[in-house]
Amino acid sequence: MNQRILVVLPHPDDEAFGLSGTLAKHIDQGDHVTYACLTLGEMGRNMGTPLIANRITLPSIRKVELEESCRAIGIQDLRMLGFHDKTIEFEDPEFLDGVIDQLLKEIQPTLVYTFYPGYSVHPDHDATGAAVVRTIQKLPKQEQPTVLCIAFARNCEEALGKADVSIDVTAYIEAKMNSIKSHRSQFQAAELLGSKQMSPEEINKRFARETFWTYRFE
Repeated sequence: MNQRILVVLPHPDDEAFGLSGTLAKHIDQGDHVTYACLTLGEMGRNMGTPLIANRITLPSIRKVELEESCRAIGIQDLRMLGFHDKTIEFEDPEFLDGVIDQLLKEIQPTLVYTFYPGYSVHPDHDATGAAVVRTIQKLPKQEQPTVLCIAFARNCEEALGKADVSIDVTAYIEAKMNSIKSHRSQFQAAELLGSKQMSPEEINKRFARETFWTYRFE
């Protein structure tokens, strides 16, 4: 049976580096992916190299980049939730959880991807993951989807152990690189688009495997 997948992340480009290859693989296998992006990353410091944005134009530019990234991956169901960048940790938890709960009720996902709360470096990442976990934890056990989390804090393996899900996305590396390159205003994408192009071998070594931690509910 094809899966219904919900992805909940706070910023445009979170999907590109963390799981674009995995999502392209899901879609190729016939799974339905809904991507809920909480903000437009409008407070990001990167404006392109060379500059292509300013503080006023950045939100609209990042929106277009996000849409292009989703096309590269094959995502047709993109939800932009309209929260403000760098404020997710300050949102009313009841309101934030309510928005996520509505998505869960509508989509009834069998699988959810988000950030691992406490191990994802950025406060928006951690707050988003925490809200997803809180909301799913309130569901009856039999209705809880599997939750796979992205984590990259320095101590994540020490605290959580090795990632228990590892996905080879070599066959989807082109989609992944196109997703990353869509985010032209961001430093990492600019680096890949710059004069020093990475070789196919370097790209595979760096990007061809995506890892996740299954969240264990108590």
